[in-house]
Amino acid sequence: MAMYSASTLMAMQPCDPSSAFFGFMGVTSALVFANLGAAYGTAKSGVGIASMGVMRPDMIMKSIIPVVMAGVLGIYGLITAVIINGKMDAANYSAYSGYAHLGAGLTVGMSSLAAGLAIGIVGDAGVRANAQQPRLFVGMILILIFAEALGLYGLIVGLVVASTAEGKGKGLCSPYNV
Repeated sequence: MAMYSASTLMAMQPCDPSSAFFGFMGVTSALVFANLGAAYGTAKSGVGIASMGVMRPDMIMKSIIPVVMAGVLGIYGLITAVIINGKMDAANYSAYSGYAHLGAGLTVGMSSLAAGLAIGIVGDAGVRANAQQPRLFVGMILILIFAEALGLYGLIVGLVVASTAEGKGKGLCSPYNV
C-alpha cells in the first residue's frame, strides 16, 4: 500500500469543468419543457375557443382563461432558468451543484409540461361545454386551477432545490483555473 502525506489526502479536488454541462441542461430543461407545456395548452385550448366562437362569439373573451393559464407555465420555466443560470459560477461549480440544478430544471419543466397537457385538454373540452351550458364555467375554472397547481408545485420544489444547492455545493472542490 502506498503511503500518502496528510496534505495529499486532504487536498481538495479541482472542480470538474464538465459539471457546468448538467447545470446548463437544467436551464434548458426548465425552459424547453415548460414552453412545450405552455404551447400545447395554448394550442389545444385555442382550438376549442375557435370552435366555440362559431356558435357563441359573445363568450370568446370569457373563454380565454385556459390560454392565459397555459402561458403562465412558460413563465415558470423562464424564472427557473434565469435563477439557475445566475447561480452558476464557472470556476467553483461542483458536480453536486450541477446535478441539483439539473434536477431543479427537470422538476419545473416536467411539472409544467404535465400541467400544460391537463390545461389544454380541460380547456378545449371546457370552453366547448361552457358554450352549450354556461353553468359549467365554475367547474371548468376549478379544474383548470388544480391543473395549474401541478406546475406551481414543480416551480416551488425546483426553486427550493436550486437555492439550497448553492449552499450545499460550495467548498466541495477547488477552482480549476487556479
